[in-house]
Amino acid sequence: MNFPELDTETIDRILEMAWEDRTPFEAIERQFGLLEKQVIALMRREMQASSFKMWRQRVSGRQTKHLKEREFVAGRFRSQNQKGS
Repeated sequence: MNFPELDTETIDRILEMAWEDRTPFEAIERQFGLLEKQVIALMRREMQASSFKMWRQRVSGRQTKHLKEREFVAGRFRSQNQKGS
């Protein structure tokens, strides 16, 4: 899968955001331009197989990882490192 040029610090931040339960894939796309499929491919590439498998099981079907499936809209904490509105 093709990725834009990403430095180590950016990759680390993307991995951190993907691990966070409350950070949706849309926030990663808005900040770094990576689609959900690209984030999954990056996680697969950068993580050990067992860690990736555990992460996929945890985020699969998780409502908080997709803005459209969230029950809440506002009033939740957002990291100062996260760009966008």
